Amino acid sequence: MKNLCCLFLALLLFASCASKSMDSQKKKEIAVATQRLGEEYYNSGQYTAALKTLLKAQKTIPDDPYLNNSIGLVYLVKKRYKLAEESFKTALTNKPDYIHAKNNLGAAYLKQKKWDLAIECFKEVSENILYATPEMPLSNLGWVYFHQDMYKQAKSYFKQALDIKPDFLVALHGIASIYIKMEHYSQALRFLHYNLMQKPGAAILHSDLAKTYEALKKYGQAKKSWELVVKLAPPTSPLSREAKERIVQLTDF
Repeated sequence: MKNLCCLFLALLLFASCASKSMDSQKKKEIAVATQRLGEEYYNSGQYTAALKTLLKAQKTIPDDPYLNNSIGLVYLVKKRYKLAEESFKTALTNKPDYIHAKNNLGAAYLKQKKWDLAIECFKEVSENILYATPEMPLSNLGWVYFHQDMYKQAKSYFKQALDIKPDFLVALHGIASIYIKMEHYSQALRFLHYNLMQKPGAAILHSDLAKTYEALKKYGQAKKSWELVVKLAPPTSPLSREAKERIVQLTDF
């Protein structure tokens, strides 16, 4: 009888533990599904909904590196750069070899003008032979130096990115920005006209062209370029808003 009681108690404990384990697994599955929904919101540009959904998932899986990386990306878009930095660091704490999070951490440093830390991140990523898109950290290094007015170094990194991927818009925009910043407008025009023949739908390059025409006081051509930006850029994007503002300001010219 005593043995039967012990067996019954053991079965009850086993059933209880199994139930808890199943509950925990179910909660994790729901959290992962919630995370995926949040990432879909992010990809469709619904950033507030994305953040709310991802933070909800984080309550169940707080240490998940991929979730924390996604949260960091939303914070970047929403210009909460310190929070983005913390999210990417959490991702890397739980997965030190998560190279995408390392590149994103560099972006957070870049936005906060933490130049040396940004350079350290981007160089580590660009030197990782397993990273599938090295043109990204190389272009990011270009932007670090661009924002420090070190245009020779910036151009070198943008060119390295273009050696890997000749049509990489981030790097093309970077070189155009250097020409405009240095007031090398004839070079900017040649560079932009050539690349727009290859990529006529590149809104960011049309905006660079518009800025070049404005600098040359060719306001009619500038306005036409801004109008193309409005047609090509996502309607709610900062680039589209900038183009609409410039068109209004150029109306009298």
